[in-house]
Amino acid sequence: MNPNPPSPSAVPSLLMPVDVSIGGMTCASCVARVEKALRAVPGVADASVNLATETARIRLADDAPPEVDWRSRLSRAVRDAGYEPRTAQQAAEADAVSPWAGLVPVLLGGAASVVLMAPMVLGWLGLLAHDAMLPPWLQLLLAAPVQFWLGGRFYRAGWAALRAGAGNMDLLVALGTSAAFGLSLWLWWRAPAGALPHLYFEASATVVTLVLLGKWLEGRAKRQTTSAIRALHALRPDTARVLRRRKEVEMPVAELLVGDLVVLRPGERFPADGRVTEGLSQADESMLTGEPLPVDKSVGDSVTGGSVNGDGRLLVAVTATGAETVLARVVRLVEDAQAAKAPIQRTVDRVSEVFVPVVLAIAVLTFTGWWLAGAGVEAALVHAVSVLVIACPCALGLATPAALMTGTGVAARHGILVRDAAALEQARRIVTVAFDKTGTLTAGRPRLLGFDVAEGAPSAWLAVAAALQSGSEHPLARAVTRAAAERGLETPAATDLRAEPGRGLRAQVAGRTFVLGSERWMAELGAAPMDADRGGERASATVSVLAEQVVGGATVARALLFFGDAVRPGAVEAVARLRRQGLKIAMLSGDNPAAAQAMAATLGFRPDEVQAGLLPAGKVAALQALRAAGPVAMVGDGINDAPALAAADLGLAMGGGTDVALQAAGITLMRGDPGLVAAALDIARRTGTKIRQNLFWAFVYNLAGIPLAALGYLSPVVAGAAMALSSVSVMANALLLRRWRP
Repeated sequence: MNPNPPSPSAVPSLLMPVDVSIGGMTCASCVARVEKALRAVPGVADASVNLATETARIRLADDAPPEVDWRSRLSRAVRDAGYEPRTAQQAAEADAVSPWAGLVPVLLGGAASVVLMAPMVLGWLGLLAHDAMLPPWLQLLLAAPVQFWLGGRFYRAGWAALRAGAGNMDLLVALGTSAAFGLSLWLWWRAPAGALPHLYFEASATVVTLVLLGKWLEGRAKRQTTSAIRALHALRPDTARVLRRRKEVEMPVAELLVGDLVVLRPGERFPADGRVTEGLSQADESMLTGEPLPVDKSVGDSVTGGSVNGDGRLLVAVTATGAETVLARVVRLVEDAQAAKAPIQRTVDRVSEVFVPVVLAIAVLTFTGWWLAGAGVEAALVHAVSVLVIACPCALGLATPAALMTGTGVAARHGILVRDAAALEQARRIVTVAFDKTGTLTAGRPRLLGFDVAEGAPSAWLAVAAALQSGSEHPLARAVTRAAAERGLETPAATDLRAEPGRGLRAQVAGRTFVLGSERWMAELGAAPMDADRGGERASATVSVLAEQVVGGATVARALLFFGDAVRPGAVEAVARLRRQGLKIAMLSGDNPAAAQAMAATLGFRPDEVQAGLLPAGKVAALQALRAAGPVAMVGDGINDAPALAAADLGLAMGGGTDVALQAAGITLMRGDPGLVAAALDIARRTGTKIRQNLFWAFVYNLAGIPLAALGYLSPVVAGAAMALSSVSVMANALLLRRWRP
C-alpha cells in the first residue's frame, strides 16, 4: 500500500500511474466492478484493482488533461460504484491497526451462535432430546443483534452493490441469511399455539459469525502479506543530523538536500543515499540486499539510505533524497509488483463479472426445483440459502494477489526485486539462462595486466589513455585510471569526448585526436595491427588499442592495453546449480573470443555455450537464436546489456549495475551474487505454483460446493463454514511462502 501516492497535480502520463486506496471490497466481483467504473472515466487508459492491498492503480492516457484533479475524479467513480475511497492517511491507519482489531464482533456473534446451536449439537450427541430447543422468543432475541447489528455491514455493502446494478459477496450473504431469518419468523408465526417449530435462527446467526470470522482471519493474513512494504518504509529514519557551520542540527529527513553533510553515529540508519567524506565504519545493508555480512565503508564509498551504520562515526555527503534514493526505488518496485496482476488473473476477472448473477440464478432454480419436487417452501428455501452462502467468491479474488504479495515480499527481503507479475509467469517457463560476462560472472573490476607501446614513453601514453577514460564509469576505464593513479601520473584534460557504443571512445587531448577501443574498431578505422607479446595471462586478456588520428585521416596505433578480470565469488557454483536444475546455460560477451573462452572454461561453460565479440545488437540476435529451444532469461548489469535484458523473455539485472539495466529487467538482484539467479527463478516458480494452487482450490470450493448445496447435501451452517474456510485456506497457503529461503 502506497502511503505517499502521486500528487494529482502532477502531469499525468502512461509512466505515472495514480494509486487510490479503496475500502469495502470483499470479493472478486467487487474488483471487477471497481475496475469497470474506473475504466469508464474519460482519460483513463487502464485500471487494475488489488483486493489484497485494497488499492487501485490507474494508468492515465497520454492525452489526459493535466489540469484535472484526477484523484478526486477517480475517487468519485469509486464512490459511485458503491465503495469507499480512502485518503493516504486513512489507508495507512487501516494498515497499521492491531492484529486483534475487529475480533470483538466475532466473539459476540460466536457467543450468541453457540447458545443457539447448543440444543441441536447436544441432541446430535444424544445428551439432549432431539426436539429440545430454546423458546422462539429467546432465539429471536439472540439472533436479531447478530443478523442486523453485527451483520449490518453486509446489508450496507450489498445495497450499495445493488444500487450500482451489480452483485458481490455481501449481497449473497445478506440475501441468504435474511432468507433464513425471515423463514424462521414465518414458521414461528404460522405454528399452532404451543407448538415449537424447527426454526433457522441459529443458521442465520452462525453464517454471519462464520463470515465475520473468515473476514477477520483474512484481514489478519492480508496485513502479513504487506509486511515487506511496511518493513521497507520503516527503514528510513524520521530525522537526520546535518552539519552546519561546524554544528550538528537535527532536521526532518524530508528537508534534506543534495550536498548536505549528515553526521552518522554508530548504530544509526543512513537517512538518504550519500558518499562518505570522513570516517571509517561498516554498513549493514541486509534489509535491502539480503547480504548478511556488513560492508566496509571508508572515504569515497557510497552508502544507501535505510542501511545501518556500524561502530564508526561517519560524515556523509547526501547524493540523493526522496523518490530518487535506492530505498525509494526499491519500495516502488515492490509496490508495482504487488499492484500488478498475473496474466492468469484475467481468467478470474472474466469469471467474476458473471459469477454473482449466475449464482443468484442457480439459487432461484434450486428453490424452484425443490418446491416443484414437493419438498415444500421451507426445504426449498433452506437449500437456496445454502447455495447463496457457499458461493461467495472471496477466495477467487484473493487467490492471485495473496500469493503474489507474499512471494514478492519474501523475495525482496532476500535481495530479489520482482518488477511485475508477468516476470513471475515467465520465470517458470524459462529453458535457457544467458549470462553477460563482465560484471555479472566476473567481479567487474578488471586490472591492467600490461601496457605495450609502439614508441615513446609508456607513462606518457598511459596518461593519454587515462585522460580519455577519466569521465567513464566502465570497469575497463576504472582499471586504466586506477593504474595511472598508482603510478602517480598527471592526467591531461580531454575535450570533445564522444562515445561510440560497443566500440570505444574518441576525444581531443592537447589538440590531438585519439581513439581508444577494440581491435576490431581499429581495423574498421584502418589502423595497422601492432605487434605485442600475447603469452602468459595475456593470452586470454581483453585487449584495447589506443590510437591517434593524424593529419590526413590515418589512424595510427600507439599502445595496446591488456585487461584481466577475476571470477565473481559464487559464480562457478551458480552456473553448476542452474545446470543441475536442468536449465540450458549460455554466455554472451562483447569480449574477444580468446578471453571469453578462457573465462568460460573457468566458470564451467562448454565452448559451444559461449558467444563472444558481440555488440549490443549481436546479443539480441543471439537471444533470438537461443529462443528456438524455449523461453530465455538474460542476466546482465551494464548499459550494453539493456537491449538484451529487454529483448529476453525474462531479464535479470544485477543490483550493482546501471539504472538503465535495472529498468529494462523484470527481476533485479540487489547484490552482486550470481547465486541469486537460481534463487530468483525458484521463488518465481514457487509463487506461480501457489497462485495456481489457490485458484484451483478457490474454483473447487465453488464448483463442488454449489452443486452439493443445490442438491441438499449442505446446510446453511456447513455452507457458511466452507465459504469462510475457502478464504482462510487460500490466504494460509499463500503465507507458506514466507518460510522460503534462498
